[in-house]
Amino acid sequence: MSRVRSIVWPQVVLFGDSITQSSFDSNGWGAVIASKLVRKCDVINRGLSGYNSRWARIILPQIVNDSLNSKNVAAVTIFFGANDCALKDKNPQQHVPLEEYAENLKAMIEYLKTVDISKDRLILITPPPLDEAAWTKECTVKGCVLNRLNAVVGQYAQACVQVASECKVEVLDLWTLMQQNDQDFSTYLSDGLHLSAKGNEFVALHLFRLIEKRVAALPYILPYWADVDPLNPETTLLESVNQ
Repeated sequence: MSRVRSIVWPQVVLFGDSITQSSFDSNGWGAVIASKLVRKCDVINRGLSGYNSRWARIILPQIVNDSLNSKNVAAVTIFFGANDCALKDKNPQQHVPLEEYAENLKAMIEYLKTVDISKDRLILITPPPLDEAAWTKECTVKGCVLNRLNAVVGQYAQACVQVASECKVEVLDLWTLMQQNDQDFSTYLSDGLHLSAKGNEFVALHLFRLIEKRVAALPYILPYWADVDPLNPETTLLESVNQ
């Protein structure tokens, strides 16, 4: 029997904090995107709950490196800031100064270039807005005081947008989009910080539009079932793999 090549699925890598880690939960934004891209891409969740951009910058080379064929990476999302923006005097362990946050994003973009993942495949995502009333209740349950402010989150979101502009990388500005037209953005959040079902739907809708542009030209992997020759399936299936 002749040797055939392995099927290689292109990859979309989701790199972020808990908002990314939980995105594969039921009806999570990552799960929705993965469902839309079945038979075109593998969507890989590399969300790390509680992480900030400082830690992300350190760990990124362990996640995306030369062992990953860069030609197979269709898109990478970088979604940090929700922990970086924690107030220094209330949550020093997760806090990252604004200027360093911006530099960390730039460093991650530059690193990905060194492993041949071009800027056109990158998408930065800003943290969503913070519902201070709901997050205060969550903090009280955890035995701490309010450790984030929406205005401060906005500064980090603005820094993310600025980095995207300077580096010529696409950005999804959730902080702005969720507050447009004075809408009640609290409905997008489950506890004031993390996404609700509606918030996951919102992120999936807006992010997929950006990812879709990067995968539109990718073929549907393996033939549609009705196109398989029932009398000689090997011809149809193996020829498609070896093209």
